[in-house]
Amino acid sequence: MATDLATKAEYKTYMGITSINSDTEIDFLIPKVSDLVKSYCRRTFVDHVSEIKIEYFDGGFKTLQLKETPIVTIASVAYSEDYGKTYTNLVKYTDWVIQGDSIVSIAHSVFPKAINGYKVSYFAGYDTIPGDLKLAFLDLVEYYSRNNGSVHSSRDLNPNTTQINYVSSTNLPAPIKRVLDQYVADFT
Repeated sequence: MATDLATKAEYKTYMGITSINSDTEIDFLIPKVSDLVKSYCRRTFVDHVSEIKIEYFDGGFKTLQLKETPIVTIASVAYSEDYGKTYTNLVKYTDWVIQGDSIVSIAHSVFPKAINGYKVSYFAGYDTIPGDLKLAFLDLVEYYSRNNGSVHSSRDLNPNTTQINYVSSTNLPAPIKRVLDQYVADFT
């Protein structure tokens, strides 16, 4: 189940909003911006802290790089000789060990190549979202709320004429992008 990166109450407190006038818009934006941040960073941050994440690998490498970070705990690492039909658990500290956000083979120089050969079940993410990430998320919700779905600037040419300039940039606002870039998962 997808979990939002902040609640409506957190956003309203951050913005100093006390009325219910914008609740519908906030309820719409929070899950959408949560999805945007998760897609941009290539990880979910909170979805697998208490819900198990299962990933499958074909082997052929010394490490199995997990997508969700930080790792909370590894429930199991298993090997299949029948293309994923059945799995046999491997033994921690005999067959594998955790190194950073990866599972490293210690029984062999690499995890032997096998289609759907490895299944890793684990928990990962944050119980509490880091402050800088939470702030960037809340600012991004505010950014979309303020710009009302479109990016534009207006200026009055004279009392009867207003010019609207639409910005054709797909970039995130620089202060938000700087924070999110620190959390982008690197699978290389």
